[in-house]
Amino acid sequence: MYKDLNTSERTQMTPGPVEVEPRVLRAMCTPILGQFDPEFTAIMNETMAMIRAVFQTENRWAFPIDGTSRAGIEAVLCSIVEPGDKVFIPIYGRFGHLLVEIAERYGAEVVTIETEWGNVFEPETVIQEIKKVKPKIVAMVHGETSTGCMQPLKAIGEACRELDVLFVVDAVATLGGAAVKVDEWKIDAAIGGTQKCLSVPSGMAPITFNSRVEKLLLERKKIEQGLVEPGKAKNNQSRMIRSNYFDLSQLMDYWGPARLNHHTEATSMIYALREGLRIVLEEGLEERFARHALHEKALMQGITAMGLELYGNPECKLPVVTAITIPAGLDGESVRKMLLEDFYLEIASSFGPLKGKIWRIGSMGYSCRQKNILTVLGALEAVLIRHGAKVYAGKAVQAALDVYQAAKAK
Repeated sequence: MYKDLNTSERTQMTPGPVEVEPRVLRAMCTPILGQFDPEFTAIMNETMAMIRAVFQTENRWAFPIDGTSRAGIEAVLCSIVEPGDKVFIPIYGRFGHLLVEIAERYGAEVVTIETEWGNVFEPETVIQEIKKVKPKIVAMVHGETSTGCMQPLKAIGEACRELDVLFVVDAVATLGGAAVKVDEWKIDAAIGGTQKCLSVPSGMAPITFNSRVEKLLLERKKIEQGLVEPGKAKNNQSRMIRSNYFDLSQLMDYWGPARLNHHTEATSMIYALREGLRIVLEEGLEERFARHALHEKALMQGITAMGLELYGNPECKLPVVTAITIPAGLDGESVRKMLLEDFYLEIASSFGPLKGKIWRIGSMGYSCRQKNILTVLGALEAVLIRHGAKVYAGKAVQAALDVYQAAKAK
């Protein structure tokens, strides 16, 4: 016989997934409604409105893709990339390479530039390359969790608009934890994720896109033959979007007033997303960003007081992920294993050229709170001492407490 499901309680301090807000878990127990029940379509409309607010946009189109963050990225790229299109992608970590992977699979001619992991690009460097390459689309990562760095986007977005280039941004790591100003930064399409700063389980990807993208989608639109009403002509679309599931032109009819059937909705995930977004807006965007910055500061002060070295250029640090250089001679995976087994706490390693070289601690959403920051600092210090590492015992938690006490005194 199989046992009942009874998972361990963990302190989740990775860059995703993070601890889910308890109110979100409760929302997921809400009774299921039919996806075209007026009560449910009202919930869909509320969710769209809240997605707009969190992305800081007036775009008409803002809705979730059913699937993980990668599903959102693929939905946007497959819907706007046509074979032979030139797509320019500046890479400064693992997820820039993911953008290349997806764009190439849909027939794009991809042009890239790369910089050393741990840094980002000067906006002018990107802009000069855009002028040289003359792409149809520029795709960039906003917050690169593999390196703990964040790319400034405003000037790049403005240049793309002036040059009539579509600007697509992966904001999966930053949405709900740092400012993502879609309209101000002239972003044409942006993708978020639920499992990071929104503190919702993985399984949905909020996206938004503007009228420039909508125009292209309508040019490629194809209605499924099984949905065409009797007497109406077949839609022979030579430029149709190659994915059915990720076809944004069809999803516009599903989320818009037509309510044209596309897929069976992941109802409980809509409940979860709606509640997660509601909590973000209840806290207030600026207040939420300030909270993430406070706990980031406490974590960094504790890490450096312990005697560890932060990885990456501090001028472009991602506020919700802190990367730490693993001391020479130390088995980083053994440290992570002991944290998990003895402290029920998880931090992350990294990928590619940084595998085994850094740890990454996420301070995102519901996981971003004083209890968790103090716990991870105390536990990491204890495990490092057990591994024979040279650390300043007792300093880390005290340094973080200094940050918190100073904040309370203001």
